[in-house]
Amino acid sequence: MAEYVVGLDVHKHRTTFVQQDGTGAVTARGEFATTRAGLEEWAGRSSLPAGTRVALETGTLAFFVADELHRLGLLPVVIDAHEVRAKATRPRQKSDRRDAFELCDGLRRAIYRTVVHVPDAGIRRLRVLLARRRHFVRVQTAQTNALKRTLRATGRGALGRSLRTGTAWERLQHATSGLPDVADAVTGHYAIWDAARRQRDAVEAALATEAVAYAPTVARLVTVPGVGPIVALTALAAFADVTRFPGAKEAASYAGLVPSTYQSGACDRHGHITKRGSAELRAMLIEAAHHAARRDHPLHAVFARLCTRRGYKPALVASRIDSAASSLPCCAIRPRSTPARSAAPCGARGGAVACWLRP
Repeated sequence: MAEYVVGLDVHKHRTTFVQQDGTGAVTARGEFATTRAGLEEWAGRSSLPAGTRVALETGTLAFFVADELHRLGLLPVVIDAHEVRAKATRPRQKSDRRDAFELCDGLRRAIYRTVVHVPDAGIRRLRVLLARRRHFVRVQTAQTNALKRTLRATGRGALGRSLRTGTAWERLQHATSGLPDVADAVTGHYAIWDAARRQRDAVEAALATEAVAYAPTVARLVTVPGVGPIVALTALAAFADVTRFPGAKEAASYAGLVPSTYQSGACDRHGHITKRGSAELRAMLIEAAHHAARRDHPLHAVFARLCTRRGYKPALVASRIDSAASSLPCCAIRPRSTPARSAAPCGARGGAVACWLRP
């Protein structure tokens, strides 16, 4: 039976496809609806052999289409959209049909390196819940900052120093009840902040329910200094199946925690971290890295030395990398039951969080 490859350019309503045989000849092309019924109708009409590789690029609908292709007996290959654009043979001639052809032909010639991992349904539910929690946290932060600006503009900035709890907001409402120029602003911002708090509480309850299935992994992760349940779940959702990483450096690179490099001839420069991968994971690791300022933290010596040389923020980033990406050699020789808090930091950059995700 002939071997085929397919490229799909997926859009909200319609999907364009191009099909090639092993020699690169186009054997079919067309469109179908981006729905379950549309995918089933296309697969039945195409009569593709089971296990046929189907390329599509990352996007909002990528995982939905990948799931449906799996169900239909095909093999989806999700490719990073940035790499697809970078390797397009005619980047100035963009069309849906051209994009589908680029994906199909690139998969046939095996030119793509960044094949995206498709996580299981549980990890995807975690990602959705964490994204919703992040949204409501940002809504709360926006309301707090907006009110603080209003208070500072009227010379009452001291009243809004700490607005992290409902009690603090109610106390501020009482203190500004006789000040008509700010009372309405306090009431309005508090109403939105409190609505976001209730939604956040509901999402965190759902997260606690989902976390039961990952309890052993979360229990290992929270032994890392500064890591709590939310940071642990964020790391778990970002790394998903950590066994797909050959080693610690690959996990750190996936998280965007390795330095950028420019090397040519005698010139060899290293710059800021690459910031590839999950921005939320890096943000959570920064929250955990703040604990390195404590004298009893295992990485305090590294943090204090870098803080003296480079300042607080660079030291914080370095502590984030070390705390989340430098203990794999220790984990390799340390029994699983030994808490990571007692481990001295290792010199090599690697993947402590990724290591503790391993079963």
